[in-house]
Amino acid sequence: MTSSKTIAAVAALALVAALAAGCSGGGGGGEAPADLVLRSGKVVTMDNGRRIAQAVAVREGRIVVVGSDAEVMPYVGQKTQVVDLGGRMLMPGFIDAHLHALAGGRALLLCDLAYAPLTRSQLAARLQACVDATPEAGPDVWLEAVNWDRQSTSALDADPTRALLDGLNTTRPIAVTSSDFHTVLANSRALALAGVSAATPDPSGGKFLRDGSGVPTGICEDAAGFQLKAAIPPDSEADQLKQGRAALAALREQGITSFMDAAAGEPHLRVFQALRASGELTARVQLALNLDPAEATAQPAQAIAEAQALAQGTARNVDTPAPAVRARWVKAFVDGVVNAPADTGALLSPYLQNAGTDAAPRWVPGSNLGQLYYSSTTLQALLGAAADAGMDLHFHATGERAVRTALDSVAAVRRARPGADMRPAIAHDETVAVADYPRFAALDVMATMSFQWAQRAPYSIGDTENHLGPDRFARMEPSGSLRRAGARVVHGSDWPIDPFDTFLALKIGVTRSGDPTNPHSAAFIAPVFEGPINADPGLSRDDVLAAITRNAAHQLRMEQQLGTIEVGKLADLIVLEKDFLSVPDEALGRNRVLMTVVGGQPVHAVGAFDGLVAGQRQQLNARAKVLSARGSAGHVIPSTVPGAPHGHGDGHNH
Repeated sequence: MTSSKTIAAVAALALVAALAAGCSGGGGGGEAPADLVLRSGKVVTMDNGRRIAQAVAVREGRIVVVGSDAEVMPYVGQKTQVVDLGGRMLMPGFIDAHLHALAGGRALLLCDLAYAPLTRSQLAARLQACVDATPEAGPDVWLEAVNWDRQSTSALDADPTRALLDGLNTTRPIAVTSSDFHTVLANSRALALAGVSAATPDPSGGKFLRDGSGVPTGICEDAAGFQLKAAIPPDSEADQLKQGRAALAALREQGITSFMDAAAGEPHLRVFQALRASGELTARVQLALNLDPAEATAQPAQAIAEAQALAQGTARNVDTPAPAVRARWVKAFVDGVVNAPADTGALLSPYLQNAGTDAAPRWVPGSNLGQLYYSSTTLQALLGAAADAGMDLHFHATGERAVRTALDSVAAVRRARPGADMRPAIAHDETVAVADYPRFAALDVMATMSFQWAQRAPYSIGDTENHLGPDRFARMEPSGSLRRAGARVVHGSDWPIDPFDTFLALKIGVTRSGDPTNPHSAAFIAPVFEGPINADPGLSRDDVLAAITRNAAHQLRMEQQLGTIEVGKLADLIVLEKDFLSVPDEALGRNRVLMTVVGGQPVHAVGAFDGLVAGQRQQLNARAKVLSARGSAGHVIPSTVPGAPHGHGDGHNH
């Protein structure tokens, strides 16, 4: 009797012979040959029926066949690139619907504090090491440090002040940006260069923390941080191109084939358009142009008109295999962050404060409700003007009052303009009132969540937990509750707010806990950070994959082109090392992307697939060297969008 293994072996030989015949015949079934065939895999299409296929054929950047190995055989011609997946999982490319690409690329090139939990003395030692590592820098060259975990420093020790930085062995101006981008710590030299003194008023949408005499301590929150960093000489165009290249390299390694930069300005347009013109763009770029609360409140229609004017220079047709750059979103920061010690996220009832002692704390409501940077009336005006301009509004809201204000504004505009074409999204939603859970679905508002925040971490437990109180903390990061209430949940990493680790984020989205084996996870730091953050439900594996594919494509208005593997769609695809649908829960974050394909072109490959991009990698490197040699050392052009980042590409916090 013939064994099943023998039958499988014969079938495999027959397939190889048939493919060889197809190669010699040039598409044996009369079909035009494909450029790329990916076969012998587990093709997770993410389509409406969640079909699982075996192979995909791609021609001219689009998917022409989704089916079995036998079904793609007629499309194999003499020049077809055939890739054997070896049973690995193939799925739509990841779409990161909320990150800060230039800020991420820039952070890769600066003094990196690596999100580590540091005491004040450890922070000073790290910064001194960065000073000592750059002896060529003159006394007037700013030292910029990034990825500082302010929450950990505050919890382990206390908030640092300018005195800590003034004690370093340098006279250079120093600016240390927190990993959430809501805080900048500056030394006295930096404050002086920025013109910040006791007489300096707090800007709209931010504040300078002060001592008992009213003198700034060096901690600059939200818009005050922008004001401080405006004194830093702008990056040159050559510098910004390097940042863009660094970002794209990180993105394609993560399997990100499309993304939305969620606090963009003119530099973002110029950099990514230049990289597209040189053939270096390896991801589809969507930009949300940042609005300044003061200017947008004073003249909402004018703010939208200026954003629309800037967006006119970007692509209107993005249904092309080659990646394009498009700006059709505006970004409004409705509040700050709910994390201690900032406590600037807008809440419905006050943050708690300790009326007892450190040894015997007694947490009672204080007077701080956080910061609300926009009223519902202003947001309604912005929504209406954006709809008229063919743009969508992307809200930042972390506190429950900010989320409700955003929802109320959408509800009012939907009532007043029932036919308006709007796709609003509220990013972060870290605390949401239970009564507002079903409103996301009812108002067709997307919840764009950063899944990795649903882990126990220095920024969530400890002071943040105490300041929010048990009821609100039990509702922290309500992705699962929002999904159960019918919301369309979308994933946005918010990189570089956190380490760029997409699979860890997806794992936390499912389990609501970190991974003690992953150095990017808080659970790696100490056992206290292991386990779920709270009892709010996790998402299913299908939910998190939908959030980073089809739902994210919907937010970007590209659901007809991206987000699923279907005939006619653009061939943005990734191959995973491990099957995300079958590995144990604890292993969900221990995965990697082996190959990234954008518009039918492999742009990243490792391991067995490395040879697929060797030629293109050489071309990208050659183009980068040529453009770096040509790069201008001049200053960047100031953005025409109110409140856009000042020449550094680092955006606002989230």
